[in-house]
Amino acid sequence: MNGILFVTDPLAGLHAEIDATIGLMHASQELGLDVWCCQPEELAVVDGRLQARAHQIRLRPRYPSGADHRWSVDPTWWDEVELAIVDVAGFEVVHLRIDPPVDDRYLHTTYLLDLAGTRVVNRPDGIRAVHEKLVALRFPELCPPTYVGTSVSELRSFVERVGTAVVKPVDGFAGLDVWLVHDDQTAATLLESATRGGRRQVIAQQYLPAVEYGNKRLFLLDGEIAGAVLRRPCADDFRIGPPVAPAAIDDDDRAIADALRPLLVQHGLAIAGADVIGGRLIEVNVTCPGGMHKTDALLGTRLSHSMVSRLITQYEGVLA
Repeated sequence: MNGILFVTDPLAGLHAEIDATIGLMHASQELGLDVWCCQPEELAVVDGRLQARAHQIRLRPRYPSGADHRWSVDPTWWDEVELAIVDVAGFEVVHLRIDPPVDDRYLHTTYLLDLAGTRVVNRPDGIRAVHEKLVALRFPELCPPTYVGTSVSELRSFVERVGTAVVKPVDGFAGLDVWLVHDDQTAATLLESATRGGRRQVIAQQYLPAVEYGNKRLFLLDGEIAGAVLRRPCADDFRIGPPVAPAAIDDDDRAIADALRPLLVQHGLAIAGADVIGGRLIEVNVTCPGGMHKTDALLGTRLSHSMVSRLITQYEGVLA
């Protein structure tokens, strides 16, 4: 089958003007590949073979809008071509593109995709093995001072030591429940809330003032830097906003990529996004790496095309 399958959330809920999954779909279509999609609930194992109740779609044209780092798209951005029960093994590549959290739904999907019979990006067992918020701790020389745990008193001591910390749940996503905790009279109350009274694991990292100059997203393809973009906090929010400018790749970035590459390749994490502030590794997005579609709109790059083209070339090389 000359196509790519996207296992994704409901199409109607995706934001076609910014969503990285849509960028990968467009790139696949423009490279002459049929685009198919299904939700996790449409996967089934029949006689030992993974099947999908999949929809072949045709994406409508898109254009850079020139504003807000978005694409201009029709409100209905796709047309359905066909609905069929298909063997997943027949696709060149399967993209696992459901949003975190890595909950029961997500994990059950990875176990089904272990039976895909073709390349899955990112590889399901790799996603289970590499926690995107904790993986940086495997490289302590690259990341800022960090504490992981539930103890409010120990977290308070950590904040006292580093001055200011960014605190977020270990199982968090999309910037939810992220706290900026200063070494002052509010710290204990905030840490009680962040840990839900010592019942939720959180990761606390020293706040890096260099974030003022940008949080750099390194787009990694098979552990190699395919591009980079800067994102900055909004004036009224310390969390990171959308891409604002291209980012120069420096020696710190190359050192981080070199350190991560063996781990990413070992676990089949073909597409990843490493977040870097002031030359320090913060986290590595592997569950549903984003930002490529926004960056292509902002900068006129072709990150999505590069990724799809490389993956297809590798697939064809395996078949040869």
